[in-house]
Amino acid sequence: MSHDRHHVDVRCADPRTVDQAPVPWALAQLNDAARSAFGTGSDAALLRVLLVSADDHATLRREGLESPPGVAEAFTFAVRPEQDGVPRITAAANDARGYAYALTEVAERLRHEGVSGIAAGQVQTDRPAVPVRGIQRSFSSAHEDAPWFHDRGFWTAYLDHLALQRFNRFQLALGMQYNYGTGTESRTATDNYLCFPYPFLLDVPGYEVRAQGVTDAERDRNLESLAYIAKETWRRGMTFQLGLWNHAYDFGHDSPHWYPILGISRQIHASYSAAALAKLLRLIPEIEGLTFRVHHEGGVHEEGHEHFWNEVFQAVSDVGRPIEVDMHAKGVDGALLEAVDKPNIRPVISAKYWAEHMGLPYHQASIRERELTPLTWAGMDRSITGVTNGERRFTRYGYADYLSEDRAVDVLFRMWPGTQKLLLWGDPDIAAGFGRYATLGGSRGLEFCEPLYFKGRKGTGRPGGRDPYLRDDLRLDVHDWRKYRYTYLLWGRLLYNPDAHPDTWRRFLSSEYGVAAPHIERALSALSKILPLVTVVHGVSGANNFYWPEMYVDLAISYWKQATHYAFDTAEPRTWEGVSPFDPTMFYAVGEFVDDLLSGQVSGKYTPVEVAAWIDSFVADGERGLTATAEAGSQAPQTERTLVDLRVLAELGRFFAGKLRAAVDYAIFRRTADPTALERAVEVLGEAHAAYARIPSAVAGVYQDDMAFGVGVSERGHWSDRLMAMREDLHLLKLELSQARSAASASSTKAQPVPIAALVRSSTRARVETADRFERGSAFPVRLRDAEGSVDRATLHYRRLNQGERFQTAEMRRCDGGFTASIPAEYTAGSFPLVLFVEAQAAGDPPVILPGLEPGLANQPYIVVHSTSWKGA
Repeated sequence: MSHDRHHVDVRCADPRTVDQAPVPWALAQLNDAARSAFGTGSDAALLRVLLVSADDHATLRREGLESPPGVAEAFTFAVRPEQDGVPRITAAANDARGYAYALTEVAERLRHEGVSGIAAGQVQTDRPAVPVRGIQRSFSSAHEDAPWFHDRGFWTAYLDHLALQRFNRFQLALGMQYNYGTGTESRTATDNYLCFPYPFLLDVPGYEVRAQGVTDAERDRNLESLAYIAKETWRRGMTFQLGLWNHAYDFGHDSPHWYPILGISRQIHASYSAAALAKLLRLIPEIEGLTFRVHHEGGVHEEGHEHFWNEVFQAVSDVGRPIEVDMHAKGVDGALLEAVDKPNIRPVISAKYWAEHMGLPYHQASIRERELTPLTWAGMDRSITGVTNGERRFTRYGYADYLSEDRAVDVLFRMWPGTQKLLLWGDPDIAAGFGRYATLGGSRGLEFCEPLYFKGRKGTGRPGGRDPYLRDDLRLDVHDWRKYRYTYLLWGRLLYNPDAHPDTWRRFLSSEYGVAAPHIERALSALSKILPLVTVVHGVSGANNFYWPEMYVDLAISYWKQATHYAFDTAEPRTWEGVSPFDPTMFYAVGEFVDDLLSGQVSGKYTPVEVAAWIDSFVADGERGLTATAEAGSQAPQTERTLVDLRVLAELGRFFAGKLRAAVDYAIFRRTADPTALERAVEVLGEAHAAYARIPSAVAGVYQDDMAFGVGVSERGHWSDRLMAMREDLHLLKLELSQARSAASASSTKAQPVPIAALVRSSTRARVETADRFERGSAFPVRLRDAEGSVDRATLHYRRLNQGERFQTAEMRRCDGGFTASIPAEYTAGSFPLVLFVEAQAAGDPPVILPGLEPGLANQPYIVVHSTSWKGA
């Protein structure tokens, strides 16, 4: 059967294929790209498309095509010439998304490369590595977010781009900007628009609940826009996920809500929420999933929380169609899992990937000690926070104990926006790493909180204020997302296939940056590694609203100036010395490293000095790309936006590398009283501060003076705001140095210098080898191969894939030119996969971790092994 699509002539055996979403949308994309590439005003067909079923083996043989991989969203296509010169695309897939991905791949080639992008003979086969690939967008500000929420043109361009990058899930998050609880934040909530969303969207029969200040017409318009967004998302082949992050209708008696919620009380809270949600789901059938924050920050006290959620979940179940219920992992306990176990509900737990930040692609080998210890304080109200701050505290910032092979509930990861909200990000290596490790333990995938997330949060938004740029030629207004198209491309396409050919992103770069494209690629790749690495090693706070490495609120090195801002979430001393990495198994804290260095017991953990050297190399590589870009001479607005951001990232790299080195030198001084160590700290810290101080000049006249993502000091402001605190720290170190010199001159003994520079790890060809699976209840052998001559001692570290547990160790014995050890049978008897690595040491050298991190920092430094009982791939 033939379907005329203007410039694309489509043929398929099953006429229903071309009407299944997202195929019509994909054909429209291909039609537009063909018209642009061929440059004709004629109505004649420019392309012929043959859509073949994956099981139509006869047609596939005739077309010279293999069947596509037998999984959802996979496809294969070939470009064949016709006698009349019209190219023919033959595409085979298992489902509508697969056809759409094949068609839009051709469209993207035409769009960026013209007719040469579909040369005859081309064949491509692709399949997804990650089942769920999501983007999450937050409505956080009535002033700054209402314009895009209601703008149909915005949604057309934005959703097109997401779907073209093969995202298959889009979440619109409502109410995520506020955390209900016992702290100050709960009593200062102002901009609560759509936070407790139902009265902003619906009139619910039997209830007189309203949002004061919102007219019926405005409420109806909100519902109409939400329905439009859901339908347009579905039309492009993406699941529409509605995030209902807050069920708090009153954040506290002191909260000056802009839109007070009237007519509600604790007595009807659950029944009203259930009735409102049921009505919403019936009115918008394209809502295929819901995300709930089910711990206290979502507005429901944790004591007896299952009663509220049981009523809400029952309403979801009674709608009568399959709906995913995604529970934010923090505080999820057995009572909630029992409450969500209902017909028509597919439950999912969504865990944080790296606390509330963006780290490296692998998952923390272990979480901070703070998360392993239940929290109590004077006056603590356990009825509100008892689960999250008590026995389930270790669920806050990772996958916790949710990855049992026998689990009945799927797990999904979410990348929170703490690390980098503003500057352009673009590293194919790290993006591909997410594609390889987002499915840890059989997890379903990854959802990214997008750039500019939380802009205007907590009442800081202002009309027309969302775009962070000052200059008219750099402003994008409601289309501010366009600056980050490359970020979206890397996240989406490399989640789909982490081994994608570089042309996947280089086509776009060439269109965007012209002759500067390869230099931009190099600079962005190198400099985009810096802040994720800094986040991992400097875990000063897991909270996205307290720690913002991109616009860092200074934590002092000097012991004389201990932190107040970070005090609630970092260990003593509350200086750089005391900060735990977010992965304390793979990385040293500053003080911990210096203690081991002075005792001659440095372990295989990566040291702050090594990390600083890595950052130096990224800065140097990025600078080479920057220099070459400047020589290319492009003045396009996107090139200028990119260059400004790259200069900021380079200076941040110099700053953090220097800060790490200075912190180590100062920690040495504190333990040895050696003034030369403090002299080094003062010199290096001065250079680091000089790098940071160059940022305000680099962004002068470009960015707003106050970029507000909230009300806290680490949620808003400008790089220039941070300089005074840095000067104070350096001033205190200089005062300390003066005292140290006086004390040293009066002393009869002289401190011995500590040879940090001599800390060089040996290289080894040794590799860790295990079976692909282990038998539960049987000892599991681990071998270190090719170790002869380069390893004198080896230690096996192992743990279940459960962040509530700690690593065990076993000394490995020599065997056949290598080493061997076994994980005991009683340890393998449980339902969790195993995670393991080896510390290998040559005599006289510090040990190395195997497999360890590779230079690009995009791999997994440990090995994960599943049992033979696991049914996954």
